[in-house]
Amino acid sequence: GVSGTPLERNISLARATTVVLSCKLDKDSPLKNPQVTWKRGNETISHTTKAENSWSIQLTVTDSSKMGSYSCILKGKEEISAVFHLQVPKIEAREKPIITYEGDIAVMICKCSYTPMAWTWYMTNGSKEIAINESLGADKYVIDRVSANVTRLKILKLTKEDVGVYSCEAAFELGKSKKKMELKVLSFMAPLKPFVAIVIEVVIFVTTICLYELYSKKKEKR
Repeated sequence: GVSGTPLERNISLARATTVVLSCKLDKDSPLKNPQVTWKRGNETISHTTKAENSWSIQLTVTDSSKMGSYSCILKGKEEISAVFHLQVPKIEAREKPIITYEGDIAVMICKCSYTPMAWTWYMTNGSKEIAINESLGADKYVIDRVSANVTRLKILKLTKEDVGVYSCEAAFELGKSKKKMELKVLSFMAPLKPFVAIVIEVVIFVTTICLYELYSKKKEKR
């Protein structure tokens, strides 16, 4: 509800249900007898229930067409509003890029607080998304449903060609939710480059000293 200040609230819905959205003013609010308007996006809708300092709408959400943002606007000497975002549950996954090496195995995990009807993994090839399944090779991709709300993708025998963006998608009765992850594959030489550079510098330095000493000795003999 609203208590004198603007408010936004996310409401996760995985399946068809009935939702009651309410905006409520505190008893000591300076806003008295406000004009109340409910909207879905920019479309005005009527509120169905009014109690003391409280205005509500009841929604029967049966499909994705009922999802979206609903707001209540209370106007008087000042204006107060609240926004309710009806959305499918979000997926949790690693935010930072996954960095590993050629020949290794990359493991990606997605989980959700709600149980989806199905999980699907995708890889990005240019501007296209390709669903990862057995037809792409069981010796390359392994998908495990760890539990009802957790899925795991393993990419075997990594090469530079595996670099890119991967995503997991959870399908719910009221829509789909997706999460992207980035994979970076390094060569085994990558962590050695600073060391190799130092060794080369040392060799050059030692060679310079040796040449200088040799030149000095020849000069002394003269």
